[in-house]
Amino acid sequence: MKQSLLATKTRKDISSQEKSLNAKLLLKAGFIDQLMAGVYSYLPLGYRVIQKIEKIVREEMNAIDGQEILMPAIHPKEVLETTGRWDTIDVLYKFQTFYTKMEVALGSTHEEIITPLTKKFIKSYKDLPLSLYQIQTKFRDEKRAKSGILRGREFIMKDLYSFHTDEQDLNKYYDKAIIAYQNIYKRLGIGDQTYKVYASGGTFSKYSHEFQTLSEIGEDTVYICDKCHIGVNQEIISDQPNCPECSGDLHQKSAIEVGNIFKLNTKFSDAFSLKFTNQDGSNKSVIMGCYGIGISRLMGTLVEIFAESENKMVWPKSVSPFQVHLIGLNLNDDLILEKANQIYNKFLELNIEILFDDRNESTGKKLADADLIGIPNRLIISKKSLENGGIEFENKIYSIDNILDIII
Repeated sequence: MKQSLLATKTRKDISSQEKSLNAKLLLKAGFIDQLMAGVYSYLPLGYRVIQKIEKIVREEMNAIDGQEILMPAIHPKEVLETTGRWDTIDVLYKFQTFYTKMEVALGSTHEEIITPLTKKFIKSYKDLPLSLYQIQTKFRDEKRAKSGILRGREFIMKDLYSFHTDEQDLNKYYDKAIIAYQNIYKRLGIGDQTYKVYASGGTFSKYSHEFQTLSEIGEDTVYICDKCHIGVNQEIISDQPNCPECSGDLHQKSAIEVGNIFKLNTKFSDAFSLKFTNQDGSNKSVIMGCYGIGISRLMGTLVEIFAESENKMVWPKSVSPFQVHLIGLNLNDDLILEKANQIYNKFLELNIEILFDDRNESTGKKLADADLIGIPNRLIISKKSLENGGIEFENKIYSIDNILDIII
């Protein structure tokens, strides 16, 4: 894509109320735009990052037999009353429809939707196990939206729900989900900083598990074990003073929660009478699990981890909006323009995602914008680079033919 055609531009005039690094950089770079507190538009560059994160998540969910669906965002009051959560989920956006006067809520989570839905298809043990997931916008009326896209009132989330005949089968799948989550974080470049953390299981089970990425700006306090890459959330540290897997010492750190998984057991299946006929002819409640990942929160986390300053981002290659940023300097020179277009068209022919800065801007402006956008493979073509034999990449000069081999 030619940068002159890009719908957005970098900017300097962002609100002084934006304190978080991810919001400052993403707004300056033209990746997002704020509509109101906790609510953002994802602009072309930002949405490309979101789509690439989604692609990684989809591939890992499909690899553990997840089937993708899309459920409604508007939830009738009665389904939430069935589980007693109409009055207990304090972040629900509730309203009454104009014509029918029906009381509804915007979806903050989907257990009350997925459970009666699968009741229409799960009849026998032969229908299990089953896992369904979606990637969808969620809505939570946070008392205080803060930290940019790390804690919004509207956000993009992947939630997967699994259904099983017994606890043993749930445990088996749960372990597969843990590996899938760890694969996701590795592919995003944050595997080393991200820990599986024991947390409260609430009303579902003794423990749930969070995935926490170490960061000084993280809202959560966790205690980690360097030996086995396990952590414990501060909320249960008194119950678990040592590493739950190796009994080693734990060290206090701040972290950003980037995923959580729960063994729901029969809490929701009992509420909706989701049962199956077992091999012996008896009726049993379906055992359930829940697995969530904040897609937009992951994007914000990557900024917090990889940004070098409020004016410089370096995206992991796996989610960079483009694979290559070609920066043409002195393009009023016909030879430079010809060579730049030659390189640009060659990358397009090879189906390599390339952003070509073909704008009539100063060298300083182009390089500053490239720092904000953060595409890791940056090629610079100029009079100086051509005089020295080709194109500049990582402070070295390569011939135009050789640069293709290096990038590919």
